[in-house]
Amino acid sequence: MVMLWGCRGAMGEDMKYKDPKQPVGVRVKDLVGRMALEEKIGQMVQIDRISATPDIMKNYYIGNDFKFQYMSLILVMKAHKGNAECVKIVVGECKKDNGVELYLSSQWDPELLRRIGDATAIEVRATGIPYAFAPCIAVCRDPRWGRCYESYSEDPKVVQEMTDIILGLQGEIPNGSRKGVPYVAGKNKVAACAKHFVGDGGTTKGVNENNTLTDMHGLLSIHMPAYYDSIIKESPRSWFLTPAGMGFVISDWQGLDRITSPPHSNYTYSVLAGVQAGIDMIMLPYNFTEFINDLTYLVKNNFISMDRIDDAVERILLVKFNLGLFENPLADLSLVNEVGSEAHRNLAREAVRKSLVLLKNGKNTNDSLLPLPKKASRILVAGSHADNLGYQCGGWTIAWQGFRGNNETSESAGDSQTLTMVDPGPDVINNVCGAVKCVVIVVSGRPIVIEPYISTIGALVAAWLPGSEDQLPMNVGDSHYDPLFPFGFGLTTKTMVARSVSAGVDRRPYVSIVMIFLFVGLFFQGKVLA
Repeated sequence: MVMLWGCRGAMGEDMKYKDPKQPVGVRVKDLVGRMALEEKIGQMVQIDRISATPDIMKNYYIGNDFKFQYMSLILVMKAHKGNAECVKIVVGECKKDNGVELYLSSQWDPELLRRIGDATAIEVRATGIPYAFAPCIAVCRDPRWGRCYESYSEDPKVVQEMTDIILGLQGEIPNGSRKGVPYVAGKNKVAACAKHFVGDGGTTKGVNENNTLTDMHGLLSIHMPAYYDSIIKESPRSWFLTPAGMGFVISDWQGLDRITSPPHSNYTYSVLAGVQAGIDMIMLPYNFTEFINDLTYLVKNNFISMDRIDDAVERILLVKFNLGLFENPLADLSLVNEVGSEAHRNLAREAVRKSLVLLKNGKNTNDSLLPLPKKASRILVAGSHADNLGYQCGGWTIAWQGFRGNNETSESAGDSQTLTMVDPGPDVINNVCGAVKCVVIVVSGRPIVIEPYISTIGALVAAWLPGSEDQLPMNVGDSHYDPLFPFGFGLTTKTMVARSVSAGVDRRPYVSIVMIFLFVGLFFQGKVLA
């Protein structure tokens, strides 16, 4: 949604913020100096699009809106201080990432991530979107966490390497340029957002939004490295919300409410603590007037200084100016053919092919089941996920919880303390694999208990490595590390022109080769997770 409002009167000649030839810092200072307090606070507000009526956007000078996977970066100005200003809402929308980090990292190919970031940026920009809620650089240390599928790895070094996607989204920072300053390489690039916050993947028992208990060494060596890399590539604020850095910090969905327990029990205090800590933009889905009123009160009564407000607004506007939003607020229609282009589809296919991990292939190397023979008489495809895009895509696809039956696949709804396979998965494996040779393809958002079925499976393919329910948490490097398939495990196959279709050595019929698609990222009581 892009809304433009007409100008009120003639514009002055000395408005440096409107001059693209001026240094960005000069433009920011000039614009902030022209803004009233209510306009500045409006820049710090992000509301749900359902609340974003034209009157609300104009009357409250709202700076940003979103609807799950979309966000707008907006500037609203009014006539004040005797100057005739242009009331204008700029700019495009923003896409939230689709949470496919885990499969992308299984390739260990940062260069591919850059290319994916580049293709994503072009398609996002084609729709008028300048800002992506990606990448998620949480280090998932417990597969019971419902957001494990949004993490690149349990290994902080892998997560570090995967931050190269930022270089694809934003572009390479020119040699000699200052590090840690917002940089977006032109109209085909978008601003990235490293998320969510250091330690979010290390919560106790994998419970979403739970406490992360660790010492300083664990925090800095496991959860922090990817943020250091992101600061260099992306230039967000310092990760402990200190004044260093030149990007801006944005809170998550109703995150400010959760400063107190129970949530929202002392909202004025939450506003004070959050803004003073360094949060610049507040995600306020619905109750934005309370925030605006509280922050206005705190500023006017000197609990929060105007310098802190100006600091937040300058950081936000600096990103918007670097995105070129004042010169190019609308979608570039010349990019429309890039959306879903054959080149991008081929890239997606390449990423999927490289992400698959072969965990088992027959009884031994001389009795491999894969690759499948091209002349097989029949192939039976079975399982709940064989023909369901909702299951195969997971959460954060089109909407928060995905689509087409893939309900409660995201965030806290996806937490699981058992990691057992949901029905009818076990019955499908036992019944089908007991009758014919079978290839089990695990469609998964995280590891689950697979060991009880290994002996009946002919070949096993997964995008991620399974774990065991009685060894949690368990990560590579731990003294008790002993998973069914260790970190880095994966088999290879030899290319074969043709294979016999005679019966197998175990005399089970080979008339059909069975490919079973099982979704194994599970939620307790049988609910599923992408």
